[in-house]
Amino acid sequence: MQYMGAKLIQRSKDYRPDGVVVEVVFWEVEPSVPGSVHVYKYRLYAGRNGETLVRYDNETRKGDHKHIGADEREVPFTFVQMAKTLQDFLAAVEALTGT
Repeated sequence: MQYMGAKLIQRSKDYRPDGVVVEVVFWEVEPSVPGSVHVYKYRLYAGRNGETLVRYDNETRKGDHKHIGADEREVPFTFVQMAKTLQDFLAAVEALTGT
């Protein structure tokens, strides 16, 4: 990771019976990712058979956004807090998979 003093907050990867892979990674970073106004670098991914269902992340100059569908259409969103972002991501996964 390019950030000095990056601290891993959470990392998990779940292989579900329906074939969906759910991965959650949060780092606390200093300085903040350019384009984001908080101290987290994160990647929240759900996909099946190598295709993205939904992915939330933040990238330099792009800030906080999510990717939707196999074409990974980008949509910005407002990061409020880590727990809320994770909750919104898991709700999106449930809405897309029914589980």
